[in-house]
This record gives sequence, structure tokens and C-alpha cells, in this order.
Amino acid sequence: MKKIVAILLVLVMALAFVGCAGTTGTKMTMGTGGTSGTYYGYGGVLGQYIKDNAGVGVTVVSTDGSKANIQGIDAGNYQLGTVQSDVMTYAWAGTRSFEAEGKIDSFRTVAGLYAESVQLVTMDPSIKSVADLKGKSVSIGAPGSGVYFNAIDVLTAAGLTENDIKAQYQSFADSADALKDKKIDAAFIVAGAPTPAITELCTTNAAYLVPIDGAIAENLMEACPFYTAYTIPAGTYNGQTEDVVTITVKATLIVSASAAEEDVYKLTAAIFDNSEAIAAENAKGAELSLENATEGLTVPFHAGAAKYFAEKGITVAAE
Repeated sequence: MKKIVAILLVLVMALAFVGCAGTTGTKMTMGTGGTSGTYYGYGGVLGQYIKDNAGVGVTVVSTDGSKANIQGIDAGNYQLGTVQSDVMTYAWAGTRSFEAEGKIDSFRTVAGLYAESVQLVTMDPSIKSVADLKGKSVSIGAPGSGVYFNAIDVLTAAGLTENDIKAQYQSFADSADALKDKKIDAAFIVAGAPTPAITELCTTNAAYLVPIDGAIAENLMEACPFYTAYTIPAGTYNGQTEDVVTITVKATLIVSASAAEEDVYKLTAAIFDNSEAIAAENAKGAELSLENATEGLTVPFHAGAAKYFAEKGITVAAE
């Protein structure tokens, strides 16, 4: 009888090990952005696919965006984060929004995700171009944020400075509310289009996007190579009857440099092996591609992500 009990105990333990084989037991927190932005909603979708397909538990949290996510990874509070490609470049070099803190290199690239268009939204019919912002009350994001520097870059390319406008420093949701209440005249919002805050604004108000094109875009792309031209298709927002040309940076998924190679390999695979399913749940998933994931990014990739892309025939710089 004792032998039978012993055999049963061995079988139970073996089955327990088999049951655990499909998960690494790793837990990660992903910093995203405000609840009205694209980062938060899309991050939730990515987190679920990582959990279901990589065995890595992901808790998605709302944050102040790119800079906060990089700082959070550096502090050990987050292990994953969604960031603008330009902001992570600033962190890696210790410039602009990271000039005070200095270089932060405790993170690595997982993959580029989608285009983050610089969207200039207004309800003021007199604003038809960036030049028309002179003397107007304009939300340009939190000081030192990615949105702030994007706005400053656009203003500079148009021959304006921060002092030429009545600058307001607001989040996406606060900007939308301020526009509705006519407390500001325009706002810069940098996110994948359609952006929830703008969608809501255009659904209930006569809001529209101002193009960032022509000489302004050309000057900007020449001065800052991480910007590229981008077209927001007609119909993206309610009342938008024509394409709107603007400029864009890239939404990028980053990870702690100390994350295990196998975990990062599996979570990268979980995203790109399920890109069609992700696209069915969130429109930005349609931009998931190996090319978009690996091109135009200046921060080295994590070895786990590099391993996945190598299997697809793409070599990326990794550390």
C-alpha cells in the first residue's frame, strides 16, 4: 500500500511539473500612457497576448507617457514600456528631456509598433496652418515630455518660438476638455490615429486637424531625421473629408535590459506571431510588421528580441 501511495505521489508531482511547463512564472508591469491615449488601450491588448502566448504575466498601468516609462524601468518599477522613438533617443543620449538626469541606458528595444502622428487639433476656423498659432493659446504637452519637444520642433520649423504662443501644458484628455470649453485654441497630440481623445472631440464638436506639411515638414525632417512624413486618411475622424498630411515618430515597445533573454524572445513572438489577431482587436495592430519593427530605431535591441528577428532573417544591433 505504501508503494502505491508513493507511486501516486510521484505521478501527481510529475503532472504538476507538466502543468507548469507552459509558463515562465515571470511577472512584468508595462507602463503605457494616459487612459485617453492609444498607448493605454493598445498596451492592454499586447499585454493579454503576451500573457496568453508567452506565459509572461503583464500588468498594464496608466502613466504620464514615454519619459515616465523610461524612468520607471530605470527605477525597477516597470519592466516593459511604450515610448516614442524620439524620446528614447533622448534618454539614450542624455539630451533634451533627459538633459537634467543624464543618460539612461537601462532599457533595450523590443520592436517598433506603429506610427505616432503629430496631430494639431483645433476648433478655431481661423487656424489653417501652424503659422496661424501665433498669439493663440495652445496646449503643447507636459514640460519635457515627448509631445512638448515635438510641438517645439514643429513651431521652430514654422519660424515660431514658445514665446510666440500662449503655451498651455496639458495632457491629451485635459487638452480635449479645454478645447471643448474654449479655454484653448489648439492642441498638439502625438499618438496613433485615431486617438480616443480626438475621436471623442470630433464626434461631439466641430474639431479638425491642421496639416503639418510643405516647407515646415521638410525643414523639420531635415533637422530631425527621426521624423517622417505621414498621411492620416480621410474618414479617420468624424467630419474629416480629406487626407491630412503631417509628420510622425514611431511608437516603440521597450524592455528592461535585465529581462531574461527567453522571456523577451517569447513575448516578441507572442506579438508578431499573432499580428492579425491583434489587428482585429485594435486598429494599430495593422501596422505590426517585421520591417516596421526593426527599422529607424537608434537604441540597441534586447538579445531576446534580436533572436526572434534573426529567425525571420533580420539582423538588428543588440546589447
